[in-house]
Amino acid sequence: MRTSMQANGTQWVRLSLAERMVNSALTSMCGLMFLTVNGVFLFTLRRKRIFREASRYILLYNLLLGDTLQLLFSQLLFLLSSTRATLSYPMCGILVTLSQIATQTTPVILVVMSLERYVAICHGLRHASIASVRNTTAAVLGVWIFCFLIVFIQGLLLIKIPLDPLGGLQMTELCRMTTLFVLPISKLFHRVYIYILFTSSGLTIIFSYFGIISVARSAATVKDSVRKAQRTLLLHMVQLGLGLLSIMYNPIFLGISSLLSWERVVRLQFGLYVLIYLLPKCLSPLIYGLRDENIRVVLLYYLCCHLKLSHSPV
Repeated sequence: MRTSMQANGTQWVRLSLAERMVNSALTSMCGLMFLTVNGVFLFTLRRKRIFREASRYILLYNLLLGDTLQLLFSQLLFLLSSTRATLSYPMCGILVTLSQIATQTTPVILVVMSLERYVAICHGLRHASIASVRNTTAAVLGVWIFCFLIVFIQGLLLIKIPLDPLGGLQMTELCRMTTLFVLPISKLFHRVYIYILFTSSGLTIIFSYFGIISVARSAATVKDSVRKAQRTLLLHMVQLGLGLLSIMYNPIFLGISSLLSWERVVRLQFGLYVLIYLLPKCLSPLIYGLRDENIRVVLLYYLCCHLKLSHSPV
């Protein structure tokens, strides 16, 4: 993998300055557009009291916050890579750590959101007490702390910094996760953890889905709520798949690079980066926001710069 990355860096040098500037500008425009939409969505979810005091909106806010932070850090690392800029090991470690924390919060929060929908449908009478604002806030804090501890412990145990006596802490390669985690055990640890994380997350969402189906068969009074919950859980599975696709960006890129020339691969890299990495991080407003009537009205109100719509914001 390191040889492939080094070859990738060599091809970067072969690209003309104009090509690199155009590609960087295009990805930056896409990233800025996605960050703007996500930023407006985050602002919307904190603007109204109804969104601050409902458990599902609190969870949605943190899901979108993780996606936005991951989008921000990944775009920053991509621009550093495209300009061939090198960092110090501590600075690179901070950026990679923050990016990894944001990445790993997505599947865990999706699990909590699925369980919240399961409790709302299958244990409706206890939903208000179980999914209270206090309990939801505690669960969200637990998710962020858990992900931070995982990344922090992984960094303490598995990062190997090949210090150069002459260069000190200055890196000679581009700042990537693969640059820091060079030991074979570190790759194995990360791979096993990701497999366990996404497998357990997928099983939990599937359990919640079939639990809701069982309620739908036995109860005839909440059909609409059940159908909405089922669609929501299916969307959670889509989000989980997109998150896994983003994490699998490097293996996908390396697999394609083995089939094509490096010159074509590097030019294709920009399209892959936008489709696999950037675009999924902007789908939460479309998947969750536009299908929720309360959010949709307020979100469109702010996206349209306070223009009058057919409905006033809640």
